[in-house]
Amino acid sequence: MNEHDERGTTMTGVDPGQLDDQQLMRELETIHRTRHDTLLYGSNDALRTHNERMAQLEGEYLRRNPTRFVASGRTRDGARDRE
Repeated sequence: MNEHDERGTTMTGVDPGQLDDQQLMRELETIHRTRHDTLLYGSNDALRTHNERMAQLEGEYLRRNPTRFVASGRTRDGARDRE
């Protein structure tokens, strides 16, 4: 489904806010799995669309999970501690 939001950009797929948690995770898994091929072999339009959709899905995940676990090794301080 293609819709236009208030900014005039094209949105492909279901609004992430309409997905239940399980559907959102499946969408995130799929978009992350296809990322590398889209970057290497996709057209500029395909990459732009992929970027926009990934940002929408990740933004919705972060909105729903503001207190998600963050591994200490994935922070700047944690990375410095590894050295």
